[in-house]
Amino acid sequence: MKRIASAQAQQGYRFAIRFEDGASGVVDLSSLVDNGVFVAWHDPAEFGKVAVDNATGTVTWPGGIDLDPDQLYHDVTGAPLTGASQPVAR
Repeated sequence: MKRIASAQAQQGYRFAIRFEDGASGVVDLSSLVDNGVFVAWHDPAEFGKVAVDNATGTVTWPGGIDLDPDQLYHDVTGAPLTGASQPVAR
């Protein structure tokens, strides 16, 4: 599993992400806003609370929202996903 080293919220429900192996990029999550658990992001300040969970190596938000780091790595680098196709949110 890929591990995230840092993440920083940007405008427009995007965040800059850097992985421990040095890969980095910007991920656009605007399509998730107001869907399911992501309804909390209707308030952009909630999206801005993105953090890296050092124990799991992924990004998290209050309310138990976290994202699959392998999917995010694929989104940033285009590297193939291992195993079955995975949804963005876990």
